[in-house]
Amino acid sequence: MKGTPLRRTTFALAALAALPLALAGCTEKSSSDGGSESGSGDIAVAASDTTCDVATSEGTTGNSTFQITNNGTKVTEFYVYGEGDRVMGEVENIGPGLTRQLIVALPDPGTYQTACKAGMVGDGIRADFVVSGDAVRQADENGLLDEAATGYKRYVVSQVDALQETTASFVAAVKSGDIEAAKTQFPVTRSYYERIEPVAEAFPDDLDPRIDLREPDVEPGDTWTGFHRIEKDLWEQGLQPDTNQMADQLQADIAELAEKVKAEDFTIDPIQVAGGAQGLLDEVAKTKISGEEDFFSHTDLWDFQANVDGSQAAVAAVRPIIDQNDAELGSAIDARFAELDAELAEYRQGDGFVFYDTVTEPQRQELSNKIDALSAEVSQVQGVVAGQ
Repeated sequence: MKGTPLRRTTFALAALAALPLALAGCTEKSSSDGGSESGSGDIAVAASDTTCDVATSEGTTGNSTFQITNNGTKVTEFYVYGEGDRVMGEVENIGPGLTRQLIVALPDPGTYQTACKAGMVGDGIRADFVVSGDAVRQADENGLLDEAATGYKRYVVSQVDALQETTASFVAAVKSGDIEAAKTQFPVTRSYYERIEPVAEAFPDDLDPRIDLREPDVEPGDTWTGFHRIEKDLWEQGLQPDTNQMADQLQADIAELAEKVKAEDFTIDPIQVAGGAQGLLDEVAKTKISGEEDFFSHTDLWDFQANVDGSQAAVAAVRPIIDQNDAELGSAIDARFAELDAELAEYRQGDGFVFYDTVTEPQRQELSNKIDALSAEVSQVQGVVAGQ
């Protein structure tokens, strides 16, 4: 995403390196005008198709909680951006009439930006959000926060390593013209990316769109690159004169992602890890259930499973904190993951899944119901980790 960069005041290096993954809960509420602070210090955001009214343009360092109500007719998103459009936190898939919560760690003073994106496209309706106060870090008396951050980074690096390896094989198949081999490798390679997609989404310079943008989201005049451009070539229009170039670009973008996540100064805040667990389930609800994601190949169930796996890994990273603060929640989440995994197992075929165009609407609805039940539990994790 392109936009106005954060105007810097005194950002510490750790804040610049911190990777924000996003978000938390969903509750059905009546639409309201919003525009005032809600709850105990929560910041109300009233979004419509043409407006984004944030109750206050100022905050203090630490955790900020936003309550976003969609008063419009389109599904919307809400973002908090840091320097260089780094995503500090996001909440997706806010349907008309719904209110979603976002807890975002803003540990350093500075000028951030808020944004509502009606229709979930474009740069959004933006406004400055000025944070004042001394730099703060969450207390970690027993080391659980550090353990969660370190453990999740290890997971991300392991997935990126596998992504690089499988991408190299996939690109080789594409460039050799072996379409059947490339088709077989396509969903497997994507799985490693889908498990950690919020990581790529949080980096600036349009890294995620370069890798994973869908055709309907391409802006006029922009060059469409990434997995889905190659997917269209493989399944619909045949290899094109620039397909090899697209394959090389994909491999280069994956290498850039690997370099970023393996950097020594790249850190992940546990609150953001918890938000990423919910964000991955939002990805399923937003594009996988409908079949929009892998429109040409119908390999959506591979992505679906990978998003669920990634969410489960993020929850596992912060599980000691959950068990310390709310032991019953951990058990409830385990049960919901097990139910969803059992449902997905019904669609397994060989080493993969059936193609999604063979899944009926009633079956898709049942999958959606299982995702909703899981999301209801996982949406509580960020607040528990934040100590709220």
